[in-house]
Amino acid sequence: MSVKAEHYDIIRKPLITEKATMASEAGAVVFEVAVESNKPQIKEAVEALFGVKVKAVNTTITKGKVKRFRGQLGKRRDVKKAYVTLEDGNSIDVSTGL
Repeated sequence: MSVKAEHYDIIRKPLITEKATMASEAGAVVFEVAVESNKPQIKEAVEALFGVKVKAVNTTITKGKVKRFRGQLGKRRDVKKAYVTLEDGNSIDVSTGL
């Protein structure tokens, strides 16, 4: 049971944006993942949770913006995104949720 909880700790949620939709047409799915996770961990988690074969994983870290919250300076959290390219014949329907 701890193995599955560990996978859910790595993959936070699927991202459904205009850019992510364009990537899905090329056979990729975009997930928000834990900032401290690495590509082999992300690949293993996606394969275990969704039962698909992963071809490649590309990641990007978006630094949090400095914003004002009720007049006080604050910082949004950093977000790491994983673009997971699936092998031919595999697919994930992100509209159903995890």
